[in-house]
Amino acid sequence: MGHKKAAVTVQKIDPDTAVAFIRRYHYSKVLPRLNKCYLGFFEGGHLSGVALLGWGTQPLQTIRKIFPAHDLTTASYVEIGKMCFLPEKNHTGYFGSLALSALTRWVRDNTGCLFLYTLADGIMGKCGYMYQASNFRYLGHFTTSVYRDSATGEKIHPRSAGQLLAENAALEGVKKKCWLTYDFCAAKGIEKINGRMFRYIYPLTVEAKNILNSYPQYTGLPRPKDKDLYFAVRTGQRQYTQIAQPRFNRDICRYNPQKYGQAERR
Repeated sequence: MGHKKAAVTVQKIDPDTAVAFIRRYHYSKVLPRLNKCYLGFFEGGHLSGVALLGWGTQPLQTIRKIFPAHDLTTASYVEIGKMCFLPEKNHTGYFGSLALSALTRWVRDNTGCLFLYTLADGIMGKCGYMYQASNFRYLGHFTTSVYRDSATGEKIHPRSAGQLLAENAALEGVKKKCWLTYDFCAAKGIEKINGRMFRYIYPLTVEAKNILNSYPQYTGLPRPKDKDLYFAVRTGQRQYTQIAQPRFNRDICRYNPQKYGQAERR
């Protein structure tokens, strides 16, 4: 007999519960800094998934870059900063779609936002198939970079590299560095890896649909597949060599902080 699908519901949960769930089940332990809502997905009364809603590192610039002809603000959208499910739910073939459907309804009913925005992490081999199946609109991709400790396999997010950047800057006699230099990384045994991030957005209202449809560059974009993943490692100053998908050790946190991001202050 087939598995009977239970309804998936969404409700707010306390930050400690959400963060503990993410620490246990998400592939990345680095959490967003700006979190507005900590939400739980419940199936049959059991906590089966968690989503953090908030904004990325450039909240206002993100929405205005997507829709430059409209005077939108951070109140116009919210971003899925982190989302993960119980391991057994990742293989059901239906839970992710039900969870996203419940999430979009919750955001529409409780936030007043026009859009729900998210990124699929191509560096982790994710193209966003779940978003594609849930009728999110694909907006294109951009290149991003992370670091990896070659000894431990730890994925070091650029936001977690503050101490390394300070050390790099001191060695070069400058006040600030935004990216670790090749020579510094070579001495530290740290790799810089490039990959792609895939952007998706879901219009929550008729107004949002009209805004989105007024940008023809987002209409008919071929949705990314595995063949569109790209990875490259830095092999010299401004030199990169294409590689196979890199592997990371999610259990190592030498450089990545353990504290979670700030909740929105009211």
